[in-house]
Amino acid sequence: MVISPSSLFIGQASPEPPEQGLNVHTRVQSNLDAKAFPEYATGMDKSPQKTAEKSARARALPDAGEMAAAIRKGNRRALARGITHVESSRADDQEFAQKLLAELLPETGNAVRIGLSGAPGVGKSTFTEALGGFLTGEGLKIAVLAVDPSSARTGGSILGDKTRMEELARNPDAFIRPSPSGGTLGGVARRTREAMLLVEAAGFDVVIVETVGVGQSETAVADMVDMFLLLLSPGGGDELQGIKRGIMELADLVVVNKADGDLLPAAKRAAIEYKTALHLMRPKTQHWTPEVQLVSAIENKGLPEIWDTVRRYEEVMRETGTLTEMRAAQSRAWMWTELREGLMAHVRTHEGAKKRLASLEGEVARGEVTPTAAARELLALVLKDG
Repeated sequence: MVISPSSLFIGQASPEPPEQGLNVHTRVQSNLDAKAFPEYATGMDKSPQKTAEKSARARALPDAGEMAAAIRKGNRRALARGITHVESSRADDQEFAQKLLAELLPETGNAVRIGLSGAPGVGKSTFTEALGGFLTGEGLKIAVLAVDPSSARTGGSILGDKTRMEELARNPDAFIRPSPSGGTLGGVARRTREAMLLVEAAGFDVVIVETVGVGQSETAVADMVDMFLLLLSPGGGDELQGIKRGIMELADLVVVNKADGDLLPAAKRAAIEYKTALHLMRPKTQHWTPEVQLVSAIENKGLPEIWDTVRRYEEVMRETGTLTEMRAAQSRAWMWTELREGLMAHVRTHEGAKKRLASLEGEVARGEVTPTAAARELLALVLKDG
């Protein structure tokens, strides 16, 4: 079965969030969803009246309590639309998203959160699909938040990861949500954290955050997940130069992919070199020493061992209380990140600051005013009205 990108109902942040971001198999369940949750039904009647009614429903914000109830019951249309509201930059959407998250917060925190990073071409999507298929075969529900590069023309996701995971996209126990990175450094989208909370509230057991694949800056994902998995490939020359220390020292598990065929000897050599390198680095916590494992995503080899390691890690972190401490620290850091970004957004939209900004930039460029003094003047303008 060949799936075209247009048939995947892939959602992305937009000023007017449509009903999108759906898995392929939700087409089959659309009638059931429409009966159980008519407010999220899309309908197939293309008459002008029905089209106008549908557009009006799309523009109107739904009730946060009703959407939260639908998400708790696993309704995928509600989940997809909720994530679209979360990713939107509109003020009314953001206000609604915070109400929705407040409703669902008690149901969050029960999933295993895994961050997956690696350089482009290492096989992240292939590995994610293989691991997802294995986990669903074990009776688990898996959600993949795949952060795609942003389209230079539309600003939305270019849909690369979704189209590469066709089998997993058709799996009824899996949910794949591509999100545009929006140029955000760190390999993740700004609202990935909120999206993760929504899929947890929907009852998914494992959440995989797959980064955009930009190289050394992909460290932000480590600050929002329980376990950071670094995927590497053999045969790239000097293995220790293939990935830098900054991201290596954040890894809880290093996985050497493509350990099959002619690359198997090279993969084994790379694993030995990475084990040696990890011994020279200080572990993030005294309770866990990072491990190196081989896997072949194409041949589905090594996946049970990967999952056993994840379960051992999760058990150790929970028993020692480290997981609770880590999530608390992540939440505090998240709050300060939102504060900084919110303050910057307020400075850009403040009328007095906008009027003074252009002349201040010129004065700074000419060396007439120091950058620190200019920044303090802008903050004074904003905080005075606040």
